[in-house]
Amino acid sequence: MAIAGMCPAAGFFRRYSGEYRALVRLGAPVLLTQVGVICVSFADTMMVGLYGVNELAAAAFVNSVFLIPLVMLMGLAAGLTPLVGALFGRGSLAEVGRTARGGLQINLIAGAIFTVVMGALYFFLDHFSQPEEIMPLIREYYLILLFTLVPMSLFNALQQWANGVTDTASPMWMILLSVAVNIVLNWLLIYGECGMPELGLAGAGIATVVARVTGLAGMAVIVSCTRRYRPFRVGFSSPGRLGAVRMRVWNTSYPVMIQNGVECSLWSFGAVVCGWYGAVQLASYQVTNTIGQLGFMIYQSFGVAVSVRVANYAGVLDEAGAGRCARAGLHINLVLATVASLIFLAGGRHLLALFSESPDVISAAAVLLWPLVLYQYLDAFQLTLCNAIRGTSQVKPLLWISVVSYMITGVPVLLLFADVLEWHNLGVYYSFDVALLVAALIAWIVFRRTKIEGAEVDIAESMKKNN
Repeated sequence: MAIAGMCPAAGFFRRYSGEYRALVRLGAPVLLTQVGVICVSFADTMMVGLYGVNELAAAAFVNSVFLIPLVMLMGLAAGLTPLVGALFGRGSLAEVGRTARGGLQINLIAGAIFTVVMGALYFFLDHFSQPEEIMPLIREYYLILLFTLVPMSLFNALQQWANGVTDTASPMWMILLSVAVNIVLNWLLIYGECGMPELGLAGAGIATVVARVTGLAGMAVIVSCTRRYRPFRVGFSSPGRLGAVRMRVWNTSYPVMIQNGVECSLWSFGAVVCGWYGAVQLASYQVTNTIGQLGFMIYQSFGVAVSVRVANYAGVLDEAGAGRCARAGLHINLVLATVASLIFLAGGRHLLALFSESPDVISAAAVLLWPLVLYQYLDAFQLTLCNAIRGTSQVKPLLWISVVSYMITGVPVLLLFADVLEWHNLGVYYSFDVALLVAALIAWIVFRRTKIEGAEVDIAESMKKNN
């Protein structure tokens, strides 16, 4: 599926206008959903940052450690999207329900396993060489966030089910509801307003737990009770063995899960390394990551739309349509990367000041704005193409893309820039740019060589044989 070969300027928009409209229609609700996620992150970081530098540094460390299981669970659920999307594109509605049920079961088990693993890691927190003054805050916040993994894993599965059947609006409303719950509870529990106890960072953790459970409950009601999901509920509740379905979901999902985990391990390791240089460097890293999400979430929104559209094309073996969709997604995301970059360059210091009143934290974070701008274009490119690859259901190349880019390349470069060259948090951020560049180049090559095959969409026949 070649990326090159663009048409003359006069017919360019006409060639892609249909894809632009389709991607905007699918991506806009996801974008609003991601804006909700950004609002939660902004609210948490802002409210905790204004409460204290130590609390902000502790939150940075714990959130970075939990980033790995959270994004791995997101990746596991994302494997549902191409399967559900292909079945939905073929009109196999009962099989959509059966696939969603198998996916929920796998995500529940994975959420429980990650909770146990992260619980065991709690006993080794002292070995990460973090500032001693923030360790009590780290331990308390860490234990609270353990209770978020299972609700998040189930919500992710329901969200990807909805995305696969082009219902990107329902998850949007549930996340926006969660945002409202989270912000209100943050205000009440961090600062002790309206007679509530002043819990500081622990209050932010409790607010996060309640917000995520609220989002899960809302999505469960939607898929269980609304008219739109009635055709899928027949397959969801039908008797029969689900072994083949679960295996198919697992085979499609685990490479994405591992890919996400490998990728985000570099960002988590970046937080650990920044912590070596003190609470201010760690806090500045958290603030920069938070405003950086403004770009990432936008690109991911249209990346999800690309994945859904490519999956729909794969369901009818339309390889040309899948390639056209990927190119249109690149156009949109690169324009959005330019907008995000201009925002960071023009108002970066003002954004940073929203999250901390410490001049030291703001100064340490301000030097990261230029590598953050380069980050936008590289991230937009690789996110679009990786999501296009996911849409084909041929996701195993994503695993080695991540290993080469973020482990083999990213970790040594991070240590070289941050520690050997003594660039500290600036070196951490430039290492991200190097890793994203490698990922973008490899993803471009892989997608060009990816072919849609009929075997990738024969799940319905496999399920029928096992009924």
